[in-house]
Amino acid sequence: MTISEFNEILDFAVAREREAVAFYRDLQKEAKFQGQLKMLQDLEAMELGHIAVIEGIRRDGVLETDIPKVQNLKISEYITVDVDSLDLSYQNILIRGMKREEASFKLYTELSVKFGDSELATLFRKLASDEAKHKLFFEKLYDEWIGAGN
Repeated sequence: MTISEFNEILDFAVAREREAVAFYRDLQKEAKFQGQLKMLQDLEAMELGHIAVIEGIRRDGVLETDIPKVQNLKISEYITVDVDSLDLSYQNILIRGMKREEASFKLYTELSVKFGDSELATLFRKLASDEAKHKLFFEKLYDEWIGAGN
């Protein structure tokens, strides 16, 4: 893999994270309560943090040992709803976040398989693992919320 190819992939990943930043920023304009606004701002900050992680990979590279195993509660896989039609209730914000992270996880996982055992596959597995962590974050919040009787 050339440095140019490596950087193109990271540019693609950064662009996806910037889309997520814009997604949460746009939702902030629709927030009806201060609590919703704060949560959406926190999610935007989380996505900005993802960009910093990717830039760290650009600077330092990635090794197979940098890829942690991440638990999958599989909550988002069982939710079948058109997320674009959801209002901004707390539950729906969590569902939208889960589904967004699930889609990114699937994309990076599919790309890692496409490249076999190459450096590109390792890079995509790392990106998929990071997205899995973010999905788990939303799933745990959702599970806690449902467990509280909502």
